[in-house]
Amino acid sequence: MKKRIISTEKAPAAVGTYSQAVAITGGTTIYLSGQIPLVPETMGIVEGGIEEQIHQVFKNLTAVCEEAGGDLSNIVKLNIFLTDLNNFAVLNEIMATYFDRPYPARAAIGVNELPKGVSVEMDGVMVVNSDQYSY
Repeated sequence: MKKRIISTEKAPAAVGTYSQAVAITGGTTIYLSGQIPLVPETMGIVEGGIEEQIHQVFKNLTAVCEEAGGDLSNIVKLNIFLTDLNNFAVLNEIMATYFDRPYPARAAIGVNELPKGVSVEMDGVMVVNSDQYSY
């Protein structure tokens, strides 16, 4: 098994010991690392509240998905971490603007704290060219 590292300047650079995404060479599954609402050009947190943070995270995920040869519609599992579960309805409303049915499998988890004091982080798994396979 060989790994292919996915990296793009259109999403925030990794700020730790991780890659933006990893694909298994010859496979169709790509594992997306957690994205927080960093603006790639400045590596600063997007200005505004939870809505702006959620939108920025989806923009960052989109950039990594595109670099891997897909888009958000290829995400089959999305994990969302929120520091305030009172933002769950806002999350759902915004997510509906980025995804069409059928939606990916998803977990929304309340956490005490996230890196850099942000309010939201998301990671996921995407599958590209899945139409080649019969289930």
